[in-house]
Amino acid sequence: MSGRKIPSIIRGDTTGIPLHVILTDAPFGTWWSAVFLDFFEDEGSRRAARRLVGLGVVAAVPTALSGWATWSGKDRALKRVGVVHAAANAAATIVYGASWTARSRGRHQLGVGLARAGAVLLLVSGFLGGHLSSGRHASGQGVPRG
Repeated sequence: MSGRKIPSIIRGDTTGIPLHVILTDAPFGTWWSAVFLDFFEDEGSRRAARRLVGLGVVAAVPTALSGWATWSGKDRALKRVGVVHAAANAAATIVYGASWTARSRGRHQLGVGLARAGAVLLLVSGFLGGHLSSGRHASGQGVPRG
């Protein structure tokens, strides 16, 4: 790939959607699916939830890297929001990592509680991420002109 191709993919020039926005579906989807499965007490649901939590932690890495690449091109005001967004995501990833560890060590209820706390962090981060990508922010960056 050429030196210009990768930034083009990250920005979403070909799809119209930045890569970060697409990649967020993996950790977000796996973690919320695990929270849903936690309402069921059978061993199959517990095992599936543990696997989904782990998969979300792994998927958070490329998602964070693409977010950083997108963030680096924002203006100063949006970068401040982006730092809080990234911090909330990092905290959620750590909490979900702890949930996976607890579940793997047979401490299912602790893992469930941690996953629910992680879900709250995801909600906060998601709202901030939506603000960053919506184009309706005060800086005017991305606002359609007509």
